[in-house]
Amino acid sequence: MPADRRRALLPIALLWAAALPLAQAATQLPPEARQALQRAAIPPEAVAVVVHELGATQPVLDWRADAPMNPASLMKLPTTLAALDRLGPAFTWATPLWLTGALNDGVLDGDLVIQGRGDPKLVVERLWLALRQLRQWGLREIRGDIVLDGRAFAPQPGDPGDFDGERLRPYNALPAALLLNFRSSVVSFVPDVAAGVARVSLDTPLADTRVDATVPLAAAGTPCGDWRAGLKASVEPRRLRWAGSFPAACGERQWPLADAEPASYDARLLRGLWQELGGTLAGRVREGAAPAGRPPTLTLRSPPLAEVVRDINKFSNNVMAQQLLLTLALQALPEGAAGVTAQQARELLAAWLTERTGALDDGVVVDNGSGLSRLSRLPARRLARLLQQAADGPHFGELLASLPISGQDGTLRRSRAPEGRAQLKTGSLRDVSALAGYVLSDTGRRYVFVAMVNHPQAGAARPALDALVQWAVHDAPARALPARPSRPETRPRAPP
Repeated sequence: MPADRRRALLPIALLWAAALPLAQAATQLPPEARQALQRAAIPPEAVAVVVHELGATQPVLDWRADAPMNPASLMKLPTTLAALDRLGPAFTWATPLWLTGALNDGVLDGDLVIQGRGDPKLVVERLWLALRQLRQWGLREIRGDIVLDGRAFAPQPGDPGDFDGERLRPYNALPAALLLNFRSSVVSFVPDVAAGVARVSLDTPLADTRVDATVPLAAAGTPCGDWRAGLKASVEPRRLRWAGSFPAACGERQWPLADAEPASYDARLLRGLWQELGGTLAGRVREGAAPAGRPPTLTLRSPPLAEVVRDINKFSNNVMAQQLLLTLALQALPEGAAGVTAQQARELLAAWLTERTGALDDGVVVDNGSGLSRLSRLPARRLARLLQQAADGPHFGELLASLPISGQDGTLRRSRAPEGRAQLKTGSLRDVSALAGYVLSDTGRRYVFVAMVNHPQAGAARPALDALVQWAVHDAPARALPARPSRPETRPRAPP
């Protein structure tokens, strides 16, 4: 169609669109979702859903939207949105290091001091690079101690296994101002068929820690199956043993494990890294205070917040989310403040939610920043409102890029939703299954999507959640609108 004709028809199209009746929000779950819930023995009253087209005045689906629900890891969305809002996507964490004595001929007659300020991604690769830089400066021997200052955050009470008894799962690691490599290691198993064993290695050079270097291969033809159970692992403080076998059919495999003795992990990791780089330490690794009023010798800078937010939301990293919320509280205090508590972090997030979405009078409970909680509560309507605001805000690109993509990556890599059409944060606990984010429909509409299931059978709710996503992707909301008035004639008429 010629450009001048398109311009002439534009006012007609706008008048036609303005004449459309307002859609009424559906107040019943779609039949396909109801059927999936029935098959899972989950009553509709255990579900809350909001589907709302961006830019529209009201939702197209509103089901128990005001019910306080446990959001599980959907709680990471308020945490990361608050961080993007308050800190900005380019924010970085600083971890300063000091050499406190004289350095002569490669020998430090003093201490190496490391101060933690909450960096959630102080992984082994970055620590290795920092220590290597010290070695390149000529430092080879520390005659004092390595001093760790983690006072920025108050000590976290309890044990990593308090939530669900799984203290060896890295997702249960407790936050800390100086959190090295999530206090976890990755154990690798590589079959050596000729030798009849699998070679075992750690990605972290932990001093004073013994790991069986091999495990026998299972009988030929043994399927991979539950290979972790087949290892019959004995995970003890500073000791890893294997009483079972490893199937060669598995190929190379990795097993992330939280350290069985987290209190000593930082010391063992730093000593092991320093020794691996050829350095010597005459003293010990201990807790202490950083020098006051003295500029650091070296500062480690974290990746930018936008990258950290992607890690948190794509892979639902609990400890990084906890670190982020505590950092928000720390940054809100005067410079040099220390001892930030979980309660201060909760209060900050609650205040931010109130500022953004109104008084928390609908049963909201902020327990922590990760959603690893039985106490957290967040109604679907409030979360949908937050996602609508985010879509109109300056950091929408960073948020959208952080969300798992259906069928492609993160926690949605195995999703049965249409590939690439949904970008949704997932939430899963023993009694919770949830999705929230954005869905792009067949006709280009973008919907805010929030769905939460709180029920003992929540683990079986995924087909129902997938059905709801499909409902939005295929424009079932649009098809449910009242009939549109006839369009004005736009095709050229035949000459008389």
